Amino acid sequence: MNLLENKVCIVTGGGRGIGKATAEKFVNEGATVIIGDFDETTGTASADELGEQCSFIKTDVSNSDSVKSLINSVKADNGRIDVIVNNAGILQDQTLEKMEEDQFDRVIQVNMRGVYLCTKYAAELMREQGSGVILNASSVVARFGNFGQTNYVAAKAGLEGMTKVWARELGKHGIRVNAVAPGFIQTDMTAQMPEKIISMMGDKVPLKRWGQPEDVANLYCFLASDEASYISGAILPIDGGVVV
Repeated sequence: MNLLENKVCIVTGGGRGIGKATAEKFVNEGATVIIGDFDETTGTASADELGEQCSFIKTDVSNSDSVKSLINSVKADNGRIDVIVNNAGILQDQTLEKMEEDQFDRVIQVNMRGVYLCTKYAAELMREQGSGVILNASSVVARFGNFGQTNYVAAKAGLEGMTKVWARELGKHGIRVNAVAPGFIQTDMTAQMPEKIISMMGDKVPLKRWGQPEDVANLYCFLASDEASYISGAILPIDGGVVV
Protein backbone atom coordinates (compact mmCIF):
# COMPACT_ATOMS: atom_id res chain seq x y z
CA MET A 1 0.00 0.00 0.00
CA ASN A 2 1.21 3.49 -0.80
CA LEU A 3 2.29 5.65 2.14
CA LEU A 4 -0.22 8.44 1.45
CA GLU A 5 -3.10 6.47 -0.04
CA ASN A 6 -6.31 8.57 -0.14
CA LYS A 7 -4.78 11.49 1.78
CA VAL A 8 -5.57 15.06 0.71
CA CYS A 9 -2.41 17.16 0.70
CA ILE A 10 -1.65 20.82 -0.01
CA VAL A 11 1.85 21.80 -1.11
CA THR A 12 2.47 25.53 -1.24
CA GLY A 13 5.14 26.68 -3.65
CA GLY A 14 4.69 23.39 -5.48
CA GLY A 15 5.35 24.73 -8.95
CA ARG A 16 9.09 24.12 -8.95
CA GLY A 17 12.09 22.87 -6.99
CA ILE A 18 11.54 21.08 -3.69
CA GLY A 19 7.81 21.87 -3.78
CA LYS A 20 7.34 20.20 -7.15
CA ALA A 21 9.39 17.18 -6.12
CA THR A 22 7.24 16.90 -3.00
CA ALA A 23 4.01 17.13 -4.97
CA GLU A 24 5.27 14.42 -7.33
CA LYS A 25 6.33 12.13 -4.47
CA PHE A 26 2.97 12.56 -2.76
CA VAL A 27 1.07 11.77 -5.97
CA ASN A 28 3.21 8.66 -6.51
CA GLU A 29 2.37 7.56 -2.96
CA GLY A 30 -1.37 7.78 -3.60
CA ALA A 31 -2.28 11.26 -2.39
CA THR A 32 -4.58 13.83 -3.91
CA VAL A 33 -2.37 16.91 -4.16
CA ILE A 34 -3.31 20.56 -4.47
CA ILE A 35 -0.50 22.91 -5.45
CA GLY A 36 -0.92 26.40 -4.02
CA ASP A 37 1.47 28.72 -5.79
CA PHE A 38 1.69 32.41 -6.72
CA ASP A 39 3.26 31.59 -10.11
CA GLU A 40 0.35 30.50 -12.28
CA THR A 41 2.59 29.35 -15.14
CA THR A 42 4.76 26.91 -13.20
CA GLY A 43 1.94 25.86 -10.89
CA THR A 44 -0.38 24.95 -13.75
CA ALA A 45 2.39 23.20 -15.67
CA SER A 46 3.38 21.09 -12.68
CA ALA A 47 -0.21 20.10 -11.91
CA ASP A 48 -0.80 19.15 -15.55
CA GLU A 49 2.39 17.10 -15.60
CA LEU A 50 1.45 15.20 -12.44
CA GLY A 51 -1.94 14.13 -13.78
CA GLU A 52 -5.48 13.89 -12.49
CA GLN A 53 -4.45 13.40 -8.85
CA CYS A 54 -2.96 16.90 -8.83
CA SER A 55 -4.56 20.32 -9.26
CA PHE A 56 -3.47 23.95 -8.98
CA ILE A 57 -4.95 26.92 -7.12
CA LYS A 58 -3.26 30.28 -7.46
CA THR A 59 -2.35 31.41 -3.96
CA ASP A 60 -0.55 34.31 -2.32
CA VAL A 61 0.36 32.82 1.06
CA SER A 62 1.04 36.28 2.51
CA ASN A 63 -2.59 37.32 1.88
CA SER A 64 -5.20 36.00 4.30
CA ASP A 65 -8.09 36.15 1.81
CA SER A 66 -6.06 34.17 -0.73
CA VAL A 67 -5.16 31.53 1.87
CA LYS A 68 -8.76 31.27 3.08
CA SER A 69 -9.85 30.77 -0.52
CA LEU A 70 -7.31 27.95 -0.96
CA ILE A 71 -8.41 26.15 2.21
CA ASN A 72 -12.12 26.60 1.48
CA SER A 73 -11.70 25.33 -2.09
CA VAL A 74 -9.86 22.22 -0.96
CA LYS A 75 -12.47 21.58 1.73
CA ALA A 76 -15.32 22.01 -0.74
CA ASP A 77 -13.77 19.67 -3.30
CA ASN A 78 -12.38 17.01 -0.95
CA GLY A 79 -14.10 17.39 2.41
CA ARG A 80 -10.86 17.32 4.35
CA ILE A 81 -7.18 18.28 4.50
CA ASP A 82 -4.82 15.62 5.81
CA VAL A 83 -1.48 17.31 5.17
CA ILE A 84 -0.21 20.79 4.39
CA VAL A 85 3.41 21.37 3.40
CA ASN A 86 4.29 25.03 3.95
CA ASN A 87 7.00 25.17 1.31
CA ALA A 88 6.38 28.54 -0.37
CA GLY A 89 9.20 31.01 0.12
CA ILE A 90 11.24 33.76 -1.51
CA LEU A 91 14.75 35.17 -1.30
CA GLN A 92 15.75 38.84 -1.34
CA ASP A 93 19.34 38.60 -0.14
CA GLN A 94 21.33 41.66 0.77
CA THR A 95 23.81 42.66 3.48
CA LEU A 96 22.38 44.62 6.40
CA GLU A 97 23.65 48.01 5.26
CA LYS A 98 22.15 47.55 1.79
CA MET A 99 18.92 45.75 2.67
CA GLU A 100 15.88 47.93 2.17
CA GLU A 101 12.99 47.78 4.63
CA ASP A 102 10.61 46.48 1.98
CA GLN A 103 13.04 43.63 1.20
CA PHE A 104 13.03 42.63 4.85
CA ASP A 105 9.26 42.95 5.14
CA ARG A 106 8.44 41.00 1.99
CA VAL A 107 10.52 37.96 2.97
CA ILE A 108 8.98 37.94 6.44
CA GLN A 109 5.49 38.25 4.93
CA VAL A 110 5.90 35.28 2.60
CA ASN A 111 8.28 33.01 4.52
CA MET A 112 6.91 33.44 8.05
CA ARG A 113 3.51 35.16 7.93
CA GLY A 114 2.59 32.87 5.02
CA VAL A 115 3.29 29.80 7.14
CA TYR A 116 1.25 31.28 10.00
CA LEU A 117 -1.74 31.97 7.74
CA CYS A 118 -1.71 28.59 6.00
CA THR A 119 -1.37 26.77 9.30
CA LYS A 120 -4.02 28.86 11.05
CA TYR A 121 -6.72 28.14 8.48
CA ALA A 122 -5.74 24.56 7.68
CA ALA A 123 -5.69 23.77 11.40
CA GLU A 124 -9.30 24.91 11.76
CA LEU A 125 -10.42 22.05 9.54
CA MET A 126 -7.89 19.61 11.02
CA ARG A 127 -9.26 20.27 14.51
CA GLU A 128 -12.75 19.39 13.28
CA GLN A 129 -11.38 16.18 11.75
CA GLY A 130 -9.37 15.29 14.84
CA SER A 131 -6.27 14.68 12.73
CA GLY A 132 -3.76 16.32 10.41
CA VAL A 133 -0.11 16.90 9.61
CA ILE A 134 1.56 20.30 9.22
CA LEU A 135 5.06 20.36 7.71
CA ASN A 136 7.11 23.56 7.58
CA ALA A 137 10.09 24.35 5.36
CA SER A 138 12.93 25.71 7.45
CA SER A 139 16.64 25.81 6.55
CA VAL A 140 19.98 25.05 8.15
CA VAL A 141 20.67 28.80 8.08
CA ALA A 142 18.13 29.22 10.89
CA ARG A 143 20.73 27.59 13.15
CA PHE A 144 23.99 29.21 12.12
CA GLY A 145 23.01 32.29 10.09
CA ASN A 146 24.18 33.16 6.61
CA PHE A 147 25.88 36.16 5.09
CA GLY A 148 23.40 38.56 3.44
CA GLN A 149 20.27 36.79 4.69
CA THR A 150 19.03 38.78 7.69
CA ASN A 151 15.44 38.56 6.45
CA TYR A 152 15.50 34.90 5.38
CA VAL A 153 17.28 33.69 8.53
CA ALA A 154 14.88 35.65 10.74
CA ALA A 155 11.90 34.09 8.98
CA LYS A 156 13.24 30.54 9.20
CA ALA A 157 14.25 30.88 12.84
CA GLY A 158 10.80 32.24 13.63
CA LEU A 159 9.20 29.40 11.72
CA GLU A 160 11.08 26.84 13.82
CA GLY A 161 9.79 28.48 16.98
CA MET A 162 6.22 28.47 15.68
CA THR A 163 6.56 24.79 14.81
CA LYS A 164 7.30 23.95 18.44
CA VAL A 165 4.43 26.11 19.73
CA TRP A 166 1.93 24.53 17.35
CA ALA A 167 3.10 21.00 18.19
CA ARG A 168 2.20 21.80 21.81
CA GLU A 169 -1.08 23.53 21.02
CA LEU A 170 -2.44 21.18 18.36
CA GLY A 171 -1.27 17.80 19.62
CA LYS A 172 -4.42 17.26 21.69
CA HIS A 173 -6.42 17.49 18.46
CA GLY A 174 -4.43 14.70 16.81
CA ILE A 175 -2.40 17.14 14.70
CA ARG A 176 1.34 16.65 14.25
CA VAL A 177 3.60 19.61 13.41
CA ASN A 178 7.20 19.27 12.24
CA ALA A 179 9.77 21.24 10.26
CA VAL A 180 12.42 20.15 7.77
CA ALA A 181 15.68 22.08 7.49
CA PRO A 182 17.43 21.47 4.14
CA GLY A 183 21.05 22.35 3.51
CA PHE A 184 22.59 22.69 0.04
CA ILE A 185 19.93 21.41 -2.38
CA GLN A 186 20.29 21.55 -6.17
CA THR A 187 17.35 23.41 -7.69
CA ASP A 188 16.75 25.68 -10.68
CA MET A 189 17.80 28.61 -8.54
CA THR A 190 21.11 27.16 -7.38
CA ALA A 191 21.86 25.91 -10.89
CA GLN A 192 22.51 29.55 -11.85
CA MET A 193 25.48 29.72 -9.48
CA PRO A 194 29.04 29.48 -10.89
CA GLU A 195 30.34 25.91 -11.07
CA LYS A 196 33.31 26.83 -8.89
CA ILE A 197 31.00 28.00 -6.08
CA ILE A 198 28.82 24.90 -6.40
CA SER A 199 31.88 22.68 -6.11
CA MET A 200 33.29 24.64 -3.16
CA MET A 201 30.01 24.47 -1.24
CA GLY A 202 29.66 20.76 -1.96
CA ASP A 203 33.12 20.16 -0.49
CA LYS A 204 31.90 21.61 2.82
CA VAL A 205 29.36 18.81 3.15
CA PRO A 206 30.59 15.67 4.93
CA LEU A 207 28.81 13.52 2.32
CA LYS A 208 30.65 15.54 -0.36
CA ARG A 209 27.65 16.27 -2.52
CA TRP A 210 24.66 18.55 -2.80
CA GLY A 211 21.24 17.18 -1.97
CA GLN A 212 18.50 16.72 -4.54
CA PRO A 213 14.89 17.98 -4.23
CA GLU A 214 13.82 14.33 -4.12
CA ASP A 215 15.85 13.83 -0.94
CA VAL A 216 13.74 16.46 0.82
CA ALA A 217 10.53 15.19 -0.76
CA ASN A 218 11.22 11.72 0.62
CA LEU A 219 11.53 13.11 4.14
CA TYR A 220 8.33 15.12 3.79
CA CYS A 221 6.57 11.99 2.60
CA PHE A 222 7.70 9.97 5.61
CA LEU A 223 6.67 12.73 8.03
CA ALA A 224 3.29 13.05 6.31
CA SER A 225 2.64 9.32 6.58
CA ASP A 226 1.26 7.28 9.45
CA GLU A 227 4.72 5.73 9.83
CA ALA A 228 5.74 8.98 11.55
CA SER A 229 2.69 9.00 13.84
CA TYR A 230 4.74 9.66 17.00
CA ILE A 231 6.94 12.44 15.62
CA SER A 232 5.85 15.99 16.44
CA GLY A 233 7.64 19.20 17.36
CA ALA A 234 10.80 18.07 15.56
CA ILE A 235 13.13 20.16 13.42
CA LEU A 236 14.80 17.62 11.14
CA PRO A 237 17.94 18.65 9.23
CA ILE A 238 18.51 17.15 5.79
CA ASP A 239 21.89 18.54 4.86
CA GLY A 240 24.41 15.75 4.36
CA GLY A 241 25.84 16.50 7.80
CA VAL A 242 26.82 20.11 7.09
CA VAL A 243 25.61 21.42 10.48
CA VAL A 244 27.95 18.97 12.22
